[in-house]
Amino acid sequence: MNYLAHLYFAKPTKYSLAGNLMGDFTKGVDLSLLPLPVVNGIYNHRVIDKYTDNHPCVRALKLLLTTKRRRFSAVISDVVFDHFLVRHWDKFSELSFNEFSQHSYQQLSLVLDIMPERMRFTVDKMISQDWLSSYQDIDHTGKAIDSISKRIRFENNLAGAIEEVKLHYEQYESAFLEFFPQLQIYMLTNGKE
Repeated sequence: MNYLAHLYFAKPTKYSLAGNLMGDFTKGVDLSLLPLPVVNGIYNHRVIDKYTDNHPCVRALKLLLTTKRRRFSAVISDVVFDHFLVRHWDKFSELSFNEFSQHSYQQLSLVLDIMPERMRFTVDKMISQDWLSSYQDIDHTGKAIDSISKRIRFENNLAGAIEEVKLHYEQYESAFLEFFPQLQIYMLTNGKE
């Protein structure tokens, strides 16, 4: 799952939200120096990623992609699932999406100082450009995937992948709607927070 889903599974506190995002930014970070709720959030992030990457619904999506993009299937589904989480937000949260995203931004802005530099830069851009709301639009979601392709340090065919997703939009949506409630149940018993 991508940024939105990781924030969704966090507690609504600054440290939990930061930790649940920090799972992708821990290289070179001494976890023993972080507050326990941050470390628990990092743990949750990793549990979510492992469960997601191994889930049959998610793995089956790989076959919908052309061979040149299959190796990036997990990245593509992670980002596209954030799109579907926004689209179906009311099924999964009592808070409005706007309330959730604004609260998350406000809490994250309070702990920029504990974030690794690369994460701080990313979160600052996320807040100032309202990345979470951009997931509402499939083309903006595609731009997020294209942005990831530029950060990969080797030549890749990830850019433009959203066009393949659009061809199988209903299958991605069905997979998300089957998968996400199962992830919610899994996190109730396997999350650390």
